[in-house]
Amino acid sequence: MPRDYYEVLGVSRDADKEEIKRAYRRLARKYHPDVNKEDGAEERFKEINRAYEVLSEPETRSRYDRFGEAGVSSAAGAGFQDFSDMGGFADIFESFFNGFSGVSGQSTRSRRAGPSRGDDLRLDLKLDFREAIFGGEKEIRISHLETCTVCSGTGAKPGTRARTCSTCSGSGQVRRATRTPFGSFTQVSVCPTCNGVGQVIEDKCDACGGNGQRQETKKLKITVPAGVDTGTRLRVSGEGDAGQRGGPPGDLYVYLFVNEDPEFHRDGINILSEVKISYLQAILGCRLDVNTVDGSVELPIPPGTQPGTVLTMENRGVPRLGNPVSRGDHLITVSVEIPLRTTPEERELLEKLAKLRGDRIGKGGIEGFFGKVFGA
Repeated sequence: MPRDYYEVLGVSRDADKEEIKRAYRRLARKYHPDVNKEDGAEERFKEINRAYEVLSEPETRSRYDRFGEAGVSSAAGAGFQDFSDMGGFADIFESFFNGFSGVSGQSTRSRRAGPSRGDDLRLDLKLDFREAIFGGEKEIRISHLETCTVCSGTGAKPGTRARTCSTCSGSGQVRRATRTPFGSFTQVSVCPTCNGVGQVIEDKCDACGGNGQRQETKKLKITVPAGVDTGTRLRVSGEGDAGQRGGPPGDLYVYLFVNEDPEFHRDGINILSEVKISYLQAILGCRLDVNTVDGSVELPIPPGTQPGTVLTMENRGVPRLGNPVSRGDHLITVSVEIPLRTTPEERELLEKLAKLRGDRIGKGGIEGFFGKVFGA
């Protein structure tokens, strides 16, 4: 049995969407197979992704809260919403109760398989830091099932066609009647000859082997919106596996992972970085050229700037996802470099300055002066 998904992400059951997203991003970075090579990291990463898929969507999360894993498994997701099409399972009960009343069970519905939607696909895509900030067009390669162009998806060799299955007469189901003291009991199951399709292909298409589909690799260009982050999921409609028997194709889901940057760090829509200045620049003030995601920008350092001061450059941060006109800020933390050694000339000037300020200089030389200036 899978672990509780709230436990997997380390959040409480009443956690909001943002808490769940933050927990997912933190764990996804930690356990991504390209980063974590420890045994079990890949399985843990898959478990984290599955937990986020379930808990990030309100409808899926609601089913999980009510029914647990059974409510979100691939076989049960739709079943909890709509019990109107339970296939052979419903027919068994229908036939049983008909038999109980002395009437032989007869199906009123055909179970022949019709068009079916293709499977959804997932692709993990890595982005550089600035690609995530500003977005843009990315070319990707995917391998998916496409409808066979030789047989147009029928699976039959050109010039031939499938015939109606003789075992089930095209219904896709076989029935076995059993008499009991309570009446007739009819068991319904998928036809073993045609696997529920209702048709049998005798002359299979050479190109696809009778499947009606072929595995193909193709290139796609997708647009990455500005402001995405690790955990963002993009949906590319119709680029999953092709449907069967004329059914629509599935979708492609692209999960984004953003590489760390050696200079910049991200905090929501704000960008964080550091700048080092000399003690003289801190005392007297200056103007420095600093790096931002937009390039080099001049930053004024006020006189008397203390170590650890955070200076804000407005509208130099991350564009808001879905509203790129609005951006966060760039927050720059100032660190002050204190020289370990001074030249005799520098020391003489500093001692004069200390005397002018009335600072006592003890055995430690000018340390007392710096301590007083910078609050050390």
